[in-house]
Amino acid sequence: MYHKTTEDLLAFLDASPTCFHAIRNMADRLTEAGFTELSENRKWSVEPGGSYFVTRNSSALIAFTIPACSVKGFRIMASHSDSPTFKIKENPEISTSDHYIRLNTERYGGMIYSSWLDRPLSAAGRIIVKNADGSLAEKLVNIEKDLLMIPNLAIHMNRQVNEGYQYNPQKDLLPIYSDINGKGTFMKTIADAAGVEVSDILGHDLFLYNRQKGTVWGASGEYISSGRLDDLQCAFSSLQGFLQGRKEKYAAVHCVFDNEEVGSGTRQGAASTFLKDTLLRICENLNMSREDYFAAIADSFLISADNAHAAHPAHADKADPVNRPYINEGIVIKFSGNQKYCTDGMSAAIFRDLCMRAQVPVQIFTNRSDIAGGSTLGNISTGQIPLNSIDIGLPQLAMHSAYETAGMKDTLYLIKATAELFE
Repeated sequence: MYHKTTEDLLAFLDASPTCFHAIRNMADRLTEAGFTELSENRKWSVEPGGSYFVTRNSSALIAFTIPACSVKGFRIMASHSDSPTFKIKENPEISTSDHYIRLNTERYGGMIYSSWLDRPLSAAGRIIVKNADGSLAEKLVNIEKDLLMIPNLAIHMNRQVNEGYQYNPQKDLLPIYSDINGKGTFMKTIADAAGVEVSDILGHDLFLYNRQKGTVWGASGEYISSGRLDDLQCAFSSLQGFLQGRKEKYAAVHCVFDNEEVGSGTRQGAASTFLKDTLLRICENLNMSREDYFAAIADSFLISADNAHAAHPAHADKADPVNRPYINEGIVIKFSGNQKYCTDGMSAAIFRDLCMRAQVPVQIFTNRSDIAGGSTLGNISTGQIPLNSIDIGLPQLAMHSAYETAGMKDTLYLIKATAELFE
């Protein structure tokens, strides 16, 4: 079972080089499962027993089901679709020394720079085109070949590289696209892949991605490595558990935000009103009063699922002395005294009980008391909606690398726990 789940996860990761592709792939799976797509700019018709989904910016998605009985509350699993990468700027080509054509990029999120060097890369994302009738439309694009490379400077010219080198994103991290003969062809390459003319493209959101496919490795095949495990491993697990759950007792909500890696402060991020708007529209369509809405929120539970740091074999001193998760040993509950994570005693108890019913192991992560940690979706989302909530994740190594490592077993653990949430 672990192997089949891992195969499905790696296929999903390979088909999702950007947040736009991840959301499209999820939407396709929901449609195949009989879900009805709704649009934010049209009136909704939501009925008891129905299954629906809605997207925002083509990079965030909320799917939900309505029980046949009355809605007394919501059960929500939230994750995010984006990963640290490099965004391709407007006017992307830069001619260097009259011999190289490089792409002008800027960092998106906090990545490990060195992990992007000397790897086969390509470009993917979305373009906005003008149709014959004058309307604007989105098209996904993925250049499915080894197209780009960011070369290191030879050690003979950079003797300090192994002593801690400070990369300059504008100088050191621009990928080579072509020699001078390819000047002026990058946007044509994008247009050809999308089946349009360059003149049709009025805007784009294009990103670099690592072309190395995910792999299973280790003495017993116990580890998996791939790009974008943070946080598509959780997003994939959430969707699978959501589809497998009975969804009989509560309104079930699978929520995937965008822009977590840059602070979530966008209309499609966790700090937006996307989730709040959706829950309000559900209640209004079911003829629930404002008072009913507040009562339902008070009886709801949110799980924020974003990958967690596993203890590192070479840097055990970076982990808390006793709360140190390990790969393949279960779902990680995240605690933070300063509420960078939203977990408290009650939400932890609810989740532990849920995992006991699902027969899934759990473990604990806290930062060392002298090391500041990052934040994630939970406390940001609850700034919009006062939900009882918990921050969890799957243990991984090399977070924010272009090629991250996680465990064979942990994906299935989260799927089982999610299915139990959506009982």
